[in-house]
Amino acid sequence: MEFFKKTNIPFMRWKWHAVVLSSLINLIGIASFVWPGFELGLDFTGGTLIEVGYKEPADVDQVRAALDGAGFGGATVQHFGSARDVMIRLQPKGEANAQALSDEVFATLSQAAGGQVELRRVEFVGPQVGQDLTEQAVLVVLYALIGILIYVALRFEYRYAIGAVIATVHDVVVVLAVFTLFQIEFDLTVLAAVLAVIGYSLNDTVVIYDRIRENFRKIRKGTPEEVVNLSVNETLSRTIMTGGTTVITLLSLYVFGGQAINSFALALLVGIGVGTYSSIYVGSAAALILGVSRADMLPVKKEGEGLDALP
Repeated sequence: MEFFKKTNIPFMRWKWHAVVLSSLINLIGIASFVWPGFELGLDFTGGTLIEVGYKEPADVDQVRAALDGAGFGGATVQHFGSARDVMIRLQPKGEANAQALSDEVFATLSQAAGGQVELRRVEFVGPQVGQDLTEQAVLVVLYALIGILIYVALRFEYRYAIGAVIATVHDVVVVLAVFTLFQIEFDLTVLAAVLAVIGYSLNDTVVIYDRIRENFRKIRKGTPEEVVNLSVNETLSRTIMTGGTTVITLLSLYVFGGQAINSFALALLVGIGVGTYSSIYVGSAAALILGVSRADMLPVKKEGEGLDALP
């Protein structure tokens, strides 16, 4: 990693290009929240989830037709893991008993497949529970952003706090946009990944902010842009090593972890990539654009400091 210790990449030269690019990406992301919107999972919509296994590869169109014929119209049917595993999601039906509903669905599928089907898993979430989880998910993300704003403002300076929050919001919007644009199911595991991305993004940004503060106090000559560039280059090796090892782990989870954690690993993979970008071109650039200077980083002298040394 000796090469990265000697880099002198002028990152801030392209800060305005990054502002335009990031703004465009975020506008597209926010628009995608409205259309096509989120493909919410069972955790948020409520309903019944049934997983069945066939002895031979199953045709989801035939499974859907069998359910429609039995009065289960509107069911979501898709493969889960392999061509022989099928996941069925049914919308809430009043006060219908989940066990009776799953038994009826299984009986329908078993009759259509000549008994060559096995019931693997049944989950039920009431509509009120799903609505409560949706509200709590929004509040959790909001509280996390407010906490970041307060923490960074106390540790550094308000312009750094604004930069950190902008970078974090940027990362969250991009991760969510991937799920809306590609219509990937958004459930509680993805929400957990989004919160992890918030923590990762903040940590990466604070590391660079710490180095900027140190360099402002050490270097008496040099513009704020030069100090920020130097700080980013000095932390580049740490950023690459941390992000690289994390990505290797997440790729293993995504490839070998199975369908249950694919969305979780994907959200983190996107978050790590965009978090690394935002810590440089969103967080640091935002603080620089807001006018942070050496005077903001110098320690404040206490009143009466040095009087004891006078004769």
